[in-house]
Amino acid sequence: MAASPWRSVILTLIVAAAVWLWALVGALYAIRWSAVPRPLPPVRVLFPYGEMRVGVDASYPPFAVATADDMFGLEIDLARALAADIGVPVRFVNLGFDGLYDALRTDQVDVLISALIVDPSRGDAVAYSQPYFNAGQVLVSSEGSPVHEMADLPDHRLAVEFGSQGQTEAERWLRRLLPFTVLPYELPEYALDAARLGEAEAALVENVAARLYLRQHPAWQPTITEVTVVPFAIATRANRPDRAAVIDAALESLMLDGSLEALIRRYL
Repeated sequence: MAASPWRSVILTLIVAAAVWLWALVGALYAIRWSAVPRPLPPVRVLFPYGEMRVGVDASYPPFAVATADDMFGLEIDLARALAADIGVPVRFVNLGFDGLYDALRTDQVDVLISALIVDPSRGDAVAYSQPYFNAGQVLVSSEGSPVHEMADLPDHRLAVEFGSQGQTEAERWLRRLLPFTVLPYELPEYALDAARLGEAEAALVENVAARLYLRQHPAWQPTITEVTVVPFAIATRANRPDRAAVIDAALESLMLDGSLEALIRRYL
């Protein structure tokens, strides 16, 4: 009779060990299963309407522009390249910028490709791809200039567009560095003229403005340094992670083979 309590203790320990072992096996199996790559659903499941419906505000050249018969621009070509990589037809839905997210939410479109800046506050409803373009501020300076980074600015002149984010960023750096001179101009083109012609050691302007300016002045080969990051990304509904994954994979493919950079250089 005295051995009975010990039997109960031993039995309890055996059962606990067995439960722990099965839990460990289950956890390891779950980890292993989650690590196994599984194919994405077929295209007809990812895009049940038989096409990739792309919401775009076609009023922002050179990213997207609508004509009487068609659309063209960097993002139009990007959407077509993504659709070709995925293997699905593409259809564009021209919307006002304010209506883009509503159209995505109400299933009027499958994706948005329209110079959208990543907005963390929409994380519950929207999934963003990796960025395909940085629309932030860039520092532009001639090859012989002593200024090629913001830290080089003390005792030098920086041209900016008056009232722009570039001026705001310059003022922020003024609080961190020894003094430098900020020269405000009416347009970003004028600020870039100042840097090119030696009236300033550098200009701080949006990346888009800098790229468009350099297309008009191909003989000028300045140094360009990214100062801020304003990422443009593709948006899909957060409840369709499979669709987001296939679009991100197609975008990654365009990045790796140089197609994305070629598209950007075609328009910017």
